[in-house]
Amino acid sequence: MAGRWKNDLTHADVTPKAAFLNRRQVMAGAGALAAAGGIGGAAWAKLNAKPSQYSISEEPNSLQDITTYNNFYEFGTDKGDPARHAGALTTDPWSITIDGLVEKPGEYSMEQIMEGVELEERIYRFRCVEAWSMIVPWVGFELADLLNRVGVKPEAKYVAFETLLRPEEMQGQRRQFIDWPYREGLRLDEAMHPLTIMATGLYDEPMPKQNGAPIRLVVPWKYGFKSIKSVVRISLVEEEPHASWNQLIPREYGFYSNVNPERSHPRWSQAKERRVGGGLFAQKIPTLMFNGYEDEVASLYEGMDLINEHF
Repeated sequence: MAGRWKNDLTHADVTPKAAFLNRRQVMAGAGALAAAGGIGGAAWAKLNAKPSQYSISEEPNSLQDITTYNNFYEFGTDKGDPARHAGALTTDPWSITIDGLVEKPGEYSMEQIMEGVELEERIYRFRCVEAWSMIVPWVGFELADLLNRVGVKPEAKYVAFETLLRPEEMQGQRRQFIDWPYREGLRLDEAMHPLTIMATGLYDEPMPKQNGAPIRLVVPWKYGFKSIKSVVRISLVEEEPHASWNQLIPREYGFYSNVNPERSHPRWSQAKERRVGGGLFAQKIPTLMFNGYEDEVASLYEGMDLINEHF
């Protein structure tokens, strides 16, 4: 594992971002954000993220696809609800409480969190548990970098996350089908893996509100609901933490929720997926084990039963 992740690649090894962008994508996405009241005029400044050796070479979905078709139940259960309603969310100022088994607990402003951070563009596969998928050009930094800055104590075994609780701005939280705030968790080695990032943007611009502004988790080998949005708390803990969907329907949503075409959801197969943006009659494509990141992460789960016990 260690040998695979040495930094021996250069920017010349990464497919240039310009190869993925076209005028239609940018203009369509801009229109979608404007209609949603998305990120505001000042947020159109480029982030100037550097290319990453961890990006895949597949063409990303358009900005319009990414910003108008997603789940963010804090704003409603329809795929278009986040784009319609997230404009009400206040994202500045923003802070994250980092607590639990850390050397430097506290409430950190976004300015403090981003101080000295070098942003990367990570073009990742994104696979929803509902069997649809996208390719997303996230911008962010490794979660491990943040955890190392606050100092993880030896007793810590897991990382717990919480989303903002603000029903006056997040209208979906006025319905109690989930025990708000939304919570998620990772094992510590998953959180420290180089593929796990905190994303603050996409398409080299600040994160749209409907996609989890101002900062969200992205774990590309897991189903999308594990990549919790609009994070306000990160806690280092010794015991497996509460995860909202796992607690609500444990038979259907495991704590790990790694993408696994061999383990069907109780109500549908996970063997194939529909790529958003492919058109009404596009054929489904085979789902890859660990969403195509098997070589990088399979060793984390060696010896575990990923079908029945640790799904």
